[in-house]
Amino acid sequence: MIKFVLFIGLCFVLGGLAVASNPSPYYGVVGLVVASIAGCGWLVGLGVSFMSLVLVIVYLGGMLVVFV
Repeated sequence: MIKFVLFIGLCFVLGGLAVASNPSPYYGVVGLVVASIAGCGWLVGLGVSFMSLVLVIVYLGGMLVVFV
């Protein structure tokens, strides 16, 4: 379980770096999706599944509205 949480944490950091390093918002949003899903997976790994579901709905719904 600790390897899963560390892997998800690494994905979260790499997704954040992808958002910060891409000048184009269309490619930056891919990093944002990866970071948000990794953050929610991290919360599931820690046992807070309802908060993870709420964050997925809020983040992905907000990104859908902004980028469509």
